[in-house]
Amino acid sequence: MNKDKALLYINNHNIIEIKAGNQRTTFLEIWMVTVNDRIFARSWGLAEKSWYNTFLQDPNGQIKCGDEIFNIKALVPDDLTELTSGINTAYLTKYNTGSNLKYSEGIIQQKHVEKTMEFIICE
Repeated sequence: MNKDKALLYINNHNIIEIKAGNQRTTFLEIWMVTVNDRIFARSWGLAEKSWYNTFLQDPNGQIKCGDEIFNIKALVPDDLTELTSGINTAYLTKYNTGSNLKYSEGIIQQKHVEKTMEFIICE
C-alpha cells in the first residue's frame, strides 16, 4: 500500500521533498511528521508564494520519498485543534538534535501551527 510506504519513509527520514500544485516543476525539501498514521507539515517561511499557499489554491501535489513519488491531496485538517499537541510532540521528537533544535522549537509556535497542512496519499 502506497500510504504505508510513504509513512515508513517519512518516519525514518528528516527531509521529505514536496511539489505543491500542478504548476510547479521542482520539489522543495521540507520537514514532515506523522501522527496517527496521518502526514503533516508546517510552513516555516510563511511566504506568500509558499508551498502552503499554493496548496490552498490547488490541493494537488506530490511528495518524493527517496526514489518513489506519491500523488497527494493537501488540506487543512478539520481537527487541527485536537491534533496540535500531537503534531508539536512529533516535531520536537523527530527534530530534536543539534541545529534542528531551534527550528523544532520554533515550528511549534502559533504562527506556524496556523500553517499546518495534511497530506493524503492518493491510492
